[in-house]
Amino acid sequence: MALEMTADLHTHTMFSDGTDTPAELLAAARAAGLTTVALTDHDTAKGWDAMADAVSAGMRVLPGAEFSTKHPNVDGDLVTVHLLGYLFDRDDAGIVGEWQRVKDDRAGRGARIVQNLIDDGYPITLDRVQEIAGPSNIGRPHIARALMEKGVVGSVSEAFDELLHDGSPYYASLRSTTLAEGIAMVVAAGGVPVIAHSRARAAASVLTAEVIESLVPLGLAGLEVRHPDHDDAARAELADIAANLGLLQTGSSDYHGTNKTLRIGQERTADEVVEQIIDAGTVAPFVG
Repeated sequence: MALEMTADLHTHTMFSDGTDTPAELLAAARAAGLTTVALTDHDTAKGWDAMADAVSAGMRVLPGAEFSTKHPNVDGDLVTVHLLGYLFDRDDAGIVGEWQRVKDDRAGRGARIVQNLIDDGYPITLDRVQEIAGPSNIGRPHIARALMEKGVVGSVSEAFDELLHDGSPYYASLRSTTLAEGIAMVVAAGGVPVIAHSRARAAASVLTAEVIESLVPLGLAGLEVRHPDHDDAARAELADIAANLGLLQTGSSDYHGTNKTLRIGQERTADEVVEQIIDAGTVAPFVG
């Protein structure tokens, strides 16, 4: 008997890097025949209230987020791994504190890069770079424009290639949330952690079956098996790992509105898995 699959558990709105409002995302979900979606904007729960207000009859939303984390490869280099957290307490001190730390760290990084350049004699000032940035936090493109004004480089691309790339002596890194910390944080907030698209991009090089197994005692609950970036071999491998470790298997579109050519609902999660996630979470879904 075929499983009912009417849920898409990985979507983004304008509150992170999607283009849809919550109401537009829900309309698209309904048109695709979905009954359940998860809101998983990047490192924020700011869209939860608007999504709760927009839910109409016959639809439900699992509030969540996509956490940006890092995990080391065999050489010790940190690789980006995304973690989906569902139905957690967004007011939990651990999550609030970590998101604020990341925000503050990002806000201060630009100023640190500027100071590194000034210390080495480059003719820019922090005040001018902040003027270029306006109300935004200082980013590397703003620094590049300041360098262009002074004739140090001829373009933003040249500034990145010569002075602002990640390996530059002027670069200032951020302290990343580790994958293990992210899982523990979601669990402590009463949520359900599921690793997103673990066979896409660089994450595939670090998330071996052994690494995934080591995360289960920390509270890892599932793997996103069906994802647009996963081919048939990746899906089969992840399904096997999940089955062996007793992990939930989800499927999601990673929908971003018009920012990506992905259709909401093109990958789905079995309804019975959705019920298991709901039973395990602290926060109730938003229901129309």
